[in-house]
Amino acid sequence: MIDPPTKLLINGELRDASAGATFPTFDPAHGGELTTVAQAGTDDVDAAVTAARDAFDGAWAKTAPAKRARMLNRLAQLLDEQTDELAELESRNNGKAKWQCVAEIKVAVSTLEFFAGTAQHLYGRSHVVNPAVVSYTLREPVGVIGAIIPWNYPLMMAAWKVAPALATGNTLVLKPASATPLSAIRLGELALEAGIPAGVLNVIPGPGAEVGEAMAAHPGIDKIAFTGETDTGRLIAAAAATTLKRVSLELGGKSPNIVFADADLDAAVIGSLWAIFYSAGQSCEARSRILVADEMYEAFASAFAGKAKALTVGDPLAAETKVGSLISREHAARVREFVRIGLADGGELLAGDDLELSDGLDADAFCAPTVIGNVSNDSRIAQEEVFGPVVTLTRFSDEKDAIRFANHSRYGLAATIWTADGARGHRVAQKIHSGAVGINTPFVAFPGVPFGGFKDSGYGREQSVETLDLYTETKAVLQGTSPKPINPFGV
Repeated sequence: MIDPPTKLLINGELRDASAGATFPTFDPAHGGELTTVAQAGTDDVDAAVTAARDAFDGAWAKTAPAKRARMLNRLAQLLDEQTDELAELESRNNGKAKWQCVAEIKVAVSTLEFFAGTAQHLYGRSHVVNPAVVSYTLREPVGVIGAIIPWNYPLMMAAWKVAPALATGNTLVLKPASATPLSAIRLGELALEAGIPAGVLNVIPGPGAEVGEAMAAHPGIDKIAFTGETDTGRLIAAAAATTLKRVSLELGGKSPNIVFADADLDAAVIGSLWAIFYSAGQSCEARSRILVADEMYEAFASAFAGKAKALTVGDPLAAETKVGSLISREHAARVREFVRIGLADGGELLAGDDLELSDGLDADAFCAPTVIGNVSNDSRIAQEEVFGPVVTLTRFSDEKDAIRFANHSRYGLAATIWTADGARGHRVAQKIHSGAVGINTPFVAFPGVPFGGFKDSGYGREQSVETLDLYTETKAVLQGTSPKPINPFGV
């Protein structure tokens, strides 16, 4: 594993926090401390914002789009070259299976390449207002972006913010989650190596209650891009409102997975396993509510529970591991409490009652893939985000029932539909209140495809050309073309 980076990155320099504060970061799967990281405070926020503003007001916003694109492509190349080392760093820091971290770094690479391609395609519009006035629009960078990212996809989420921001000529202050700061700092180092100027990307690990709040309210930050839990998103939006800065929020989810009676059973079972147990269920778009047609329920429940029991839970660094640890002992305890609540409310435990781990692992940070059957769609475990390897099965009687159950949630991030009826798939997709709907596929996020939520899952779209609107201002320019003076007063 590469040596973990441990300092703040401000104005192109790795430095200690201004107050000298530090905090430990851990290896949740194996237990124990990985390293100690500099802990930013409000003075460091000010310094990072100043560096980003100076870089923005300097040459960066005026850098040719083609040059920005080359830098992003070079950064993508550097990430790709260091995939194995970065994946091990990521796996040790958040407990996820290393092969999954490899896949996520590949997505980060693709994201950088996608937005590098958009840098030279920020088109305005022109139109004739009337015979005497011609107008056109310009797409200009917003300014300094404050990006706050979660612990479940540290490097990938950083790329989701960094790529569109830099492609459009903005500068950034990036705050990674306190639990998983290491890969984001390394990304900042690689950005410098890729030729991105000092101050364009600053990385300041620190507690959300202090650093995140200071960023959200900071008058020197023009936009906040946040990914995280819904309640925190509300606080971010409220703090950002004090300076009327732009905000985009990618928040929580309780996404439905609908299995109709005509679905391919094997495909639905295998796809549904991925949709919930990837990343140990610690995904905002995890399809944690499986709604199954009455006629299909028994066959699906039996096959799905059997496959869930067969998933290998263990050392994230082992190639055979399918489900690694959760982010911490505390989070694992919270997940197990939700299982207890679900069973107390009448759910039936179909999988998840046993977990055997090899020596050297912290068993308290792991949870077995858990399947709870015959769950009421109104129950707490079917309505609240568990954020772990726990899924509920709920019966439905017909298409109308399935749509009603799917939409009965305060969230609306993702959904999946399994059916052999193409017309039904599209019909139901149009009625689901979610930002992304997969039909006969568990995948809902690719570079180039808009990703974002309805309702309490936030607002704004990432990973697509729509994202460019979040990071640019539209300026209208109007020119009079009449040879005569414009004289409305007739003076």
